[in-house]
Amino acid sequence: MKKVVLAFSGGLDTSFCAIYLAQDMGLEVYAALADTGGFSPEELQKIESRARALGVKNYVRLDVSQQYYNDTIKYMIFGNVLKNGTYPISVSSERIVQATAVAEYAKAIGADYICHGSTGAGNDQVRFDLIFGIVAPEIEVIALIREMRLSREQEIEYLRSHGVDFDFKKAEYSINQGVWGTSVGGRETLTSSETLPEAAYPSQLTATEPRRVTLTFEQGELVAIDGTRYDDRIEGIRGLQKIAAPYAVGRGMHVGDTIIGIKGRVGFEAAAPMIIIKSHHLLEKHTLTKWQLFWKDQISAFYGNYLHEGQYFDPVMRDMEAMLESSQKQVSGDVFVDLAPYRFDVIGIESTHDLMSNKFGAYGETMANWTGEDVKGFSKIFGNQVSMYRKINEE
Repeated sequence: MKKVVLAFSGGLDTSFCAIYLAQDMGLEVYAALADTGGFSPEELQKIESRARALGVKNYVRLDVSQQYYNDTIKYMIFGNVLKNGTYPISVSSERIVQATAVAEYAKAIGADYICHGSTGAGNDQVRFDLIFGIVAPEIEVIALIREMRLSREQEIEYLRSHGVDFDFKKAEYSINQGVWGTSVGGRETLTSSETLPEAAYPSQLTATEPRRVTLTFEQGELVAIDGTRYDDRIEGIRGLQKIAAPYAVGRGMHVGDTIIGIKGRVGFEAAAPMIIIKSHHLLEKHTLTKWQLFWKDQISAFYGNYLHEGQYFDPVMRDMEAMLESSQKQVSGDVFVDLAPYRFDVIGIESTHDLMSNKFGAYGETMANWTGEDVKGFSKIFGNQVSMYRKINEE
């Protein structure tokens, strides 16, 4: 029998694929879950149990959480990446690492096919097809839900006819949970005017007492929270999420351009990612020069968009990562964040690399390294070219 590796999540679409690939296509199904760190131990056990119950030939959990951090999250922090200035690139950045891991697994076991459960209406189909085609071009890709244009009801009916009756109740909201944020889709996100109700968000407000948190960065990376060090960077993100999520912060509505050319709108909650990015950005504003900040902004916008579109393997991404990493040499220090219900405030920083040093003067107050005469001469020369332009062309 020919082998197919199924990128498995345990949801309705991939459960349908598991049965159809075996029963209707006569393939040996190898279910592979690429775990980027967003699942709890209980959720991982449930996914494995579901795969076994579907009768797959083999099930494997591919732990790629550290790879996910090292390959993408780290650079999204270095670049303060928020798509359209709003959305931490959560789902799309995960898909790149997941697709790569599944394709490499398929190559390792000599699979004839790779299958993903994406529909034909979203971005994920492009990301999976693109990555599979780059990493394992010799393996044919199958996308049953897209190719068969199946409705949710048709999938459920098919599974029940084959003795599978998992609890596939149609949820009012579609939730994609990950360590770098959770996206939420529903009736409201299909409009341009409505917002998600409070109950739609997975994390509800339970903390009401204000709290200050100290984040410690070393060369751009979050290494400690309130003095507790996290050598495992993913655990650090989880640790901050545990503290901040009960305050219901890091929520938002994002609208942007999809890969397939239409506008897309989604709600999200990302307490830890939003706090990390905003804190890191403030620390950079104190420790980097004007032109470092300027060019980082240009590169980061492109980097984030290209990552969102699945173009991780373009060598230009390595070039930009090199610049982002180089820029972090002095981005070290503590950042103070105040948490309150539904909001957080980045208060300030302490760093030995702080360029806002009173040794050289205090803005609007004192001057240490120059005189008034120095400023008069500087101002005259600084405006010299524009002054010449006006005099020559004013007539």
